[in-house]
Amino acid sequence: MKLENTEIQDTVLDLQPLTYIMERNGFVLAGQWDYERVTYDYKVNSPEKNITYYIRVQGHAIEGDVDSGKAVIKILTPLLGIHHYPHGVEYGEEQGFPQNIIDKAERILNNVDDQLKQFQAETN
Repeated sequence: MKLENTEIQDTVLDLQPLTYIMERNGFVLAGQWDYERVTYDYKVNSPEKNITYYIRVQGHAIEGDVDSGKAVIKILTPLLGIHHYPHGVEYGEEQGFPQNIIDKAERILNNVDDQLKQFQAETN
């Protein structure tokens, strides 16, 4: 499901400080190789058996290329997904995400957004 109640989407930032801030907040940069896109995932454990939730933040390069480590990234609308073992991660609205998981995801993303804005203010 799209997490549209945050302000992180459309943020534009250089790849290196973006990755630093995301990793400092528990996100992992996905290891896929790509010139134009980045994906950060945050694992949210659940007391439900064989269920794990993920917050996914994706971005695309508007300047440079990701592979070089020198790119300017625009963040897309974050997603909340649910991993049903052994089937994989689903991001659809029909998954029926618990409100406490949605609230937690929004808090995490708002905290990241605050740090991104603070970094931008300090560098301007």
